[in-house]
Formats: sequence, C-alpha cells, structure tokens
Amino acid sequence: MKFPVKKLLPVLVFIFSILRLLKIAITTTSHSLSRPATLPLSGQQECSSPSECKARSNAPVVESGPRGTTTNATLLTPNEFTFLSNLISKRAPCNLHVFGLQLQYLNLSSINAGGITLFLEDDPYKLRQYKADSNRTRIYKVEYQVSAKNAYKMLKHAKENPICAPRTSLLQQSTCKLALRNLPQEVYQLKRDVVVVDGPSGEAPGRMTTIYTASMLARAGETSDVVVHIHSTIEKWFSWEFLCEENLVSAKTKFWNFRISDQSVSTKFCSSEKVQIE
Repeated sequence: MKFPVKKLLPVLVFIFSILRLLKIAITTTSHSLSRPATLPLSGQQECSSPSECKARSNAPVVESGPRGTTTNATLLTPNEFTFLSNLISKRAPCNLHVFGLQLQYLNLSSINAGGITLFLEDDPYKLRQYKADSNRTRIYKVEYQVSAKNAYKMLKHAKENPICAPRTSLLQQSTCKLALRNLPQEVYQLKRDVVVVDGPSGEAPGRMTTIYTASMLARAGETSDVVVHIHSTIEKWFSWEFLCEENLVSAKTKFWNFRISDQSVSTKFCSSEKVQIE
C-alpha cells in the first residue's frame, strides 16, 4: 500500500522535530554533568579573566533595598577596611561613633572589644537589616534635614555666623544650621575617641551636618580621630573648613584621617583661613 507524498511529509517533519529536541536535551544534560556546580562565596561571581576580577573588586557594590530599590551604599575596599581596622585596633578599647551603617562596619565593634561602638543611621531598611550583636554596640536612628543642594549656603552661613564657631555653646543648644541637635543623648555624653563619617548615604542628603557635628564632638575631647569617607567635592569643602588641613595625619584611598587635640577652648576651626578645594 502506497501513501501519497503529500500525506507523508507532515509525519516526517514531526518525527524529525522530535529527534532534534531529544538531541538538544541529551547534549545539555551531558554538559551540565561534566561541569560541577559551584556556589559563589559571599555574593561573588566568577570572573572570566584576572583583569575582570580586579575591575569587579574596585567597582562600587550596591546593596539591594526594599521593593527592588537600592541603597547605593559603596562598600569599603580591602585597603580601606584594613586602614580603618588598624586605626581602631590602636585605640581600642575606645568610644567609637560611626555616622553610617554597613555590614563591614559591624565588624569594627568586635575589633573595638571592651569599648563602646555607636552607629547612627537614617535608612529604615538598614536599621531593619542589621542588628547589634553586643550590649556594648548600639544602633540609633537619626534624621537629616539639610540637603546637598544647599551646601554652599550652609558653608557661607557657618563662615559668617559666630554661632557656628567651635565651643561657643553646647552642641545640643547651638542655633547653627549645621549642628545636629537630635542625636541620642549618649552621643553627646560620651568622650569621643574615633568618629567615622560615612553617612548619610546617597547624594541627596549630603554630609555637611555630619562633618560639622563630628568636628564639634572631636573638639570636646582630649584627642580624637575623625575619619571621613570622601566621595564628593562637598565633603572635601567641609572637611578642609571644619577639620582642617593642618590636622590631616593620614589618608588611604577615599579615607581622610584628621586628628584633633587640645582644641576645646579654640575659637577657630583652623589656624589658616585658606581652604583647599580640589
């Protein structure tokens, strides 16, 4: 019995399609079995070349935020974390205040064994995400009202108004627009040994108030290290103005370390009026 060619053609096409799908499935299965599956460690991904790994290690790492948003928190490079941890180790046990909160920073509280570590953060997501693992480590929620777009006005206000001069009044009672007066009481009461400024995160709030407040807190103690994570020209402006080039003792990548001592009765922030802006 003979079948017409027109009737056989669809059947042959169907059989050929089935055989092709079986071949693809077999090839895919054998490839996956020949290559063991590996899970990335600590969120790292495989690199196709050493140069790609180097580029990734130097690239900003963005943490996921709620509802698909991002917190655009740049993680510390290995050199930056080593620089900061070495400083804390030398001064531990000490009173450490950190403006900003990251997972890496929580490790500083263990390095500061026996000391008190305070974290000041404005991001609700981070406050829910990270928890203190020691009764000598506290995490506080803070709010920032000054926007980065007003940085020049705030700098002019501080330079022209005696109310912003160091030690003219208690920080909590200051009427200077750069003074943070809503911080937890513990921040004002404890002697500051090290203050790290890496917050608020993002460009919108700006770090004008945290740099100014850190400088005021540092001047209330005997010898305080203020470390600023520099990301913008604004942070350079305010660091030179309120922490002063003469107090800069070291720097590593984007970390600038200012050491302030014996300035509790000083009426000026810097000995020179010159402000270096790069």
